[in-house]
Amino acid sequence: MTKFSDLALDPRVLQAVTEAGYETPTPIQAEAIPHALQGRDVLGIAQTGTGKTASFTLPMITLLGQGRARARMPRSLVLAPTRELAAQVAENFDIYAKHTKLTKALLIGGVAFGEQDKLIDRGVDVLIATPGRLLDHFERGKLLLTGVQIMVVDEADRMLDMGFIPDIERIFQLTPFTRQTMFYSATMAPEIERITNTFLNNPARIEVARQATASLTITQSLIEVKPVRKDRSFADKRAVLRALIKAEGEACTNAIIFCNRKMDVDVVAKSLKSHGFNAAPIHGDLDQSVRTKTLDGFRDGSLHLLVASDVAARGLDIPAVSHVFNFDVPSHPEDYVHRIGRTGRAGRLGKAYTISVPSDEKYLKAIESLIKSEIPRGALPEGYVPDSGEGRPDRADRPREDRGAKSRERGKGRDRPVKPHDEVASMEPVVAAPVAEVREEPAREERREERRDERSTERRNEGRGERRDRGESRERREERPAERATERPNDRTNDRSNERSGDRREQRDDRRDYRRDRDLGPAVIGMGEHVPDFILRSFAIKPSKTDDADEAATGTEG
Repeated sequence: MTKFSDLALDPRVLQAVTEAGYETPTPIQAEAIPHALQGRDVLGIAQTGTGKTASFTLPMITLLGQGRARARMPRSLVLAPTRELAAQVAENFDIYAKHTKLTKALLIGGVAFGEQDKLIDRGVDVLIATPGRLLDHFERGKLLLTGVQIMVVDEADRMLDMGFIPDIERIFQLTPFTRQTMFYSATMAPEIERITNTFLNNPARIEVARQATASLTITQSLIEVKPVRKDRSFADKRAVLRALIKAEGEACTNAIIFCNRKMDVDVVAKSLKSHGFNAAPIHGDLDQSVRTKTLDGFRDGSLHLLVASDVAARGLDIPAVSHVFNFDVPSHPEDYVHRIGRTGRAGRLGKAYTISVPSDEKYLKAIESLIKSEIPRGALPEGYVPDSGEGRPDRADRPREDRGAKSRERGKGRDRPVKPHDEVASMEPVVAAPVAEVREEPAREERREERRDERSTERRNEGRGERRDRGESRERREERPAERATERPNDRTNDRSNERSGDRREQRDDRRDYRRDRDLGPAVIGMGEHVPDFILRSFAIKPSKTDDADEAATGTEG
């Protein structure tokens, strides 16, 4: 049997491994470390929990033992898809390199740039980063990748799922062509195969287990839920989850519960806490300090249930996880392998439950096709009782006192008694109060009547129409709705346009009558054919005394 002492590692590394309690390497470590120490590119394919992190960390520390880092130019680079996985790689590096003088820097999101810039400026031997934060530092001019000697891409298929492949390709182009590259993944998608063919030079392909297989130490079980109504499936799944945890009892020392969506993570965690379980959520929208505190609590045992999205499905090395619950069937079949791989690690036994509804049938078929086996079906737990009050996911398990004031306001009038139908039918009809009729002042109305009499019948019929006559009787106005019901829409439109034009003519006529009643004469419109009367009037000139004498002499009269 191969031991770590047979792998030609640095004595200081062997001392750290021995102090960590390891003597025998895993299959992926035993096969990958010799090729890595020879400087060859490595393509490692192994199921999660088989020790891939140590398979590249140990030879990296040995190869970097000689040399010195320069400012802003790291000597090696490790790329991880998530912050948690990057932090875990950094922890492993600290354990195995504690007897060396190698330095490291961790570049992840959610942390201020200032502290990370200080580490880079001093120079680091190992740079561990997520792709996004690494490119942020590079674009700010704080980092150079021309000195990278060893480059590692961990969980390459997860990089593909999270959309990091374009960033990975760009980072590869920024590093020297002579670098040593190591690719590690649990599955090998076609896109990953293309990248390995492009950027890896004759790699040593190491496949210690068939792709996308679950560990034999994990007992799998599928719990099928068939809700009465489709809108109750979310609530019934929560009830099944609680019943499963209670049925396991003390055997469930801790567990990770996986959901597909971040909002479901919060709802499920809140539901479990409201029923007395020690649970907390973790997903990508939480602050990094909160995520770190939650993971620390789960590792030290102060947190019993960790409700997580797929951000925690990759790379979390927590050996003592006893159970995994898939609250949602993953839409990507590879994620199923990574999720259940959180339990049954390092030779321990573990259990993985998956809760499904009829709409998950196509996802189950894809998973079973990938793992080449059928997931054993299990019976509903004995304590499962569908809760009729859990109909809406957004109001899941909320105590009544925590609900908003709007909900209380909406329910205020629901408890009022309703009168029987017979009583309502026997009630006397309510008669509306008569509306007071508004009439104009008599004098003003008489003046308008006189002006209407002066207008010709033809203009009145053309301008306003007989129906708009303001002198019509009240009976005629009451009959108007019935007449309108028999009219066509086009006729009504024409009548309205005629009425508006008639009103404008009436206003002009009222202005003319106003000027005529006060002997003001017609209004001045312009200097065209219509000339005002005052311009046509003649003006008499008073004769002077000289003109009077001349007229007396000639005998003419003025």
